[in-house]
Amino acid sequence: MTLWAGRMVGGPADAMMRYTESIGYDARLALFDVEGSIAHVRGLSHSGILPTGESELLIATLAQVGEEFRSHRFVLLPEDEDIHTAIERRVTEIAGEVGAKVHTGRSRNDQVATALRLYTRSAIHELIGGLVGVERALYDRAVEVGAHYLPGYTHLQRAQPILLAHQLLAHGWALARDIDRLVATLERMDVCPLGAGALGGSSLPLDPAFVARELHFARAFSNSLDAVSDRDFVAETLFDLALLGVHLSRLGEEIVIFSSEEFGFYRLDDAWSTGSSMLPQKKNPDIAELARGKTGRLIGHLAGFLSTLKSLPLAYNRDLQEDKEPLFDAIDETRRALPAISGLIRSLTFQTDRMEIAADGETMVAIDLAEFLVAQGMPFRQAHGVIGALVRRSLDEGRSLRELVVAEPSLGEPALSLFIEGSSVQRRRSAGGGGVGQIEAQLEDYLAVLKEHEARIQ
Repeated sequence: MTLWAGRMVGGPADAMMRYTESIGYDARLALFDVEGSIAHVRGLSHSGILPTGESELLIATLAQVGEEFRSHRFVLLPEDEDIHTAIERRVTEIAGEVGAKVHTGRSRNDQVATALRLYTRSAIHELIGGLVGVERALYDRAVEVGAHYLPGYTHLQRAQPILLAHQLLAHGWALARDIDRLVATLERMDVCPLGAGALGGSSLPLDPAFVARELHFARAFSNSLDAVSDRDFVAETLFDLALLGVHLSRLGEEIVIFSSEEFGFYRLDDAWSTGSSMLPQKKNPDIAELARGKTGRLIGHLAGFLSTLKSLPLAYNRDLQEDKEPLFDAIDETRRALPAISGLIRSLTFQTDRMEIAADGETMVAIDLAEFLVAQGMPFRQAHGVIGALVRRSLDEGRSLRELVVAEPSLGEPALSLFIEGSSVQRRRSAGGGGVGQIEAQLEDYLAVLKEHEARIQ
């Protein structure tokens, strides 16, 4: 029997129930619903709405139901509309008539909103832990590679040499911001909706602040209408995970490119790559490609859910049932991605010889030559023109850039020191840059952030 059967004549149509049921996917909220229900019952007892004996029976029964879920002994029935109905049905089976009091002063509207917040809060904590693992992998590899360098790119064209550690930490700083965003989402969603009822509260003397404390929320809701209709936390989580996906996609794309034979900067470990069903020589970067490919799915979940929220009148509408599947899938995909990407990063072999050969090409010192002229007092735009013309002549005439630099009156022999292998990354001196002199400070700063994040997940 549905929770709303008393209003209707006869039973609901089968097709209607098949279309509207959510138990196929909301069963994962079971333990969070039990947790919220126990707090609700304690609140009813605290407010004097339920006698102590009845509240103790209900709490014990809910704990038993929770254990049935943990041990996979809970049996779902065809008539269970959703997981919340199933739990109340089972509580009544065990506790008898008292079980029907578990829903006193509560609507499925505030019940579901609370369970979903509890689930999302737990999932975000778990995802932050996984993200910290990727942060740590990037940091450890950055320390390991020391002063090795590679070409830095703009427009996927070689631009100037940078340290490999600088390249790795660029991804690390992006992931650190992802953690900050998830933490901020946690702070904003730290509001308990229980006590809001269907939309306008209750005539019973409920104490939402007490229940909020029981569930370790920072505060209770201020507006019951907003409490049951608010799904900002779902949208924000979907955004956070979509942007995290974009960052992982960028990292994945880089691994795909750098592990190709055309670049040859990274070599994939056998345990973290796949082969070809036809081509025996192939080793494929599937993890990196899926990190790239699944990002479209995460972005789609966000766009779809924002469209669902658009123009919904207050308060609860059944449209909000569509909050769960995109959220669950986004969390599941991210949960699977993080340890795989962490393992991929840790297993990469860096072909530093090949990187450094590419980074030591003659034209890679062009900006150093221009800045050499700037240091002698030449305006940068003029220096840019002088070096650009030399590079063009070198390419057009098939002559060494070194030869042209020596012949250039404003440069000459003193500028040849800029062509020494590794000289460019040694010369980078601006704070936060990709040179040798700055990497120690950057590693220190990043480690401080990493330790803060590691302490948070403890």
